[in-house]
Amino acid sequence: MSHNLNIDKLDLQIISEMMFNAEISYADLGKKLFVSGGTIHVRMKKLQELGIVKGTKLHVDLKMIGYDVIAFIGIYLEKSSMYDSVAKELRKIPEIVRLNYTTGDWSMFAEIICKDISGLRHVLHDELQKIKGIERTETFISLEESFTRTINVVE
Repeated sequence: MSHNLNIDKLDLQIISEMMFNAEISYADLGKKLFVSGGTIHVRMKKLQELGIVKGTKLHVDLKMIGYDVIAFIGIYLEKSSMYDSVAKELRKIPEIVRLNYTTGDWSMFAEIICKDISGLRHVLHDELQKIKGIERTETFISLEESFTRTINVVE
């Protein structure tokens, strides 16, 4: 079913339910899926050990606590072979919350969250410009996030 990881439909149902609501108790999830809470606990432990489940996250409305700027940065590298070293340096910048190695115009694409435009300017001019291997960048400021979602993993 899923690349020799020995997961079944119940595992996928657990993943799906927990992706939708990570606060649900194992007992309540067990009732919903017609198994015991202990079964859910054992399955979650297995999914964590396999590296499929990597913890839970708290979803926070960052604008409510003062983070008003979300931007996306297309990063052009001098050479694609520099990806690993540049990614290592970008990981040190806390405002960068996501980084992808991409095809197309850019070598890398990053999502950045800052309190304000001044913070964005600091990252773009004072942080990124210091990283060896970055040829240039192209920045897109998000005016609004219309939605964010996860996928349905249950077939």
